[in-house]
Amino acid sequence: MFGKLLKLLIFLFLLKMPFHLVAESHHSLAQYQDISLIQNAIKDFINEHVTNPVGSVQVEVGLIDSRITLPKCPQLEPFVPPGGRLWGKTSVGVRCEGDFSWTIYVPAEVKVMANVLHVARPVARDQTIGFEDVTLQMINLAQSPEGIFTDYEQAVGKIAVMNLTAGQPVRQNMLRAPYIILRGQNVKLMVIGRGFSVSSDGHALSDASEGQVVQVRNSAGRIISGLARPNGIVEVHP
Repeated sequence: MFGKLLKLLIFLFLLKMPFHLVAESHHSLAQYQDISLIQNAIKDFINEHVTNPVGSVQVEVGLIDSRITLPKCPQLEPFVPPGGRLWGKTSVGVRCEGDFSWTIYVPAEVKVMANVLHVARPVARDQTIGFEDVTLQMINLAQSPEGIFTDYEQAVGKIAVMNLTAGQPVRQNMLRAPYIILRGQNVKLMVIGRGFSVSSDGHALSDASEGQVVQVRNSAGRIISGLARPNGIVEVHP
């Protein structure tokens, strides 16, 4: 009974409230910036500037204190603060220029979700990586180590340079290309110049993958550096 009486009194009070007070209240609210528009501007800004061909971009904009009252802005201008970047947990600024200029900084998180190669089972050092040794798992690239792989072809056929544990992401520094030249191997030195090429025999002084620099001792005893190529060839450019 008391509740109904209270509601009736409030209703009668509102009926007697001067119209200009209600109008002024709505007019006052209209002069302040809608916080949700700031958040939307930040999200659009990040989506416009962050692209990743191997994954999907997800943007989470942090909450803005509802008690903050900013003058309404005709044109919101999001920006990246000095030293900041649109990656992982970050902060994005929004400024308003004009008669009532202001700047606000809002926390945000940028996630890039992509399939990344992980070790499927233990792999020993010097073991050749096969398709069954790796698997794709969806992770957030913003929280992953550098030098990761997103395709089987990037790892299969390469050699592990350390023991690998199941479940860890595969990184470039864990693998190497197979050696195409071995230390002590007889090789063919190919000196290639402008309009000519000269070949001679030699012995490799180290192992080398294709394209790596390898030192070779030629028949005269000189040590020459060149690039390892298939079929026991070391390419030298004078």
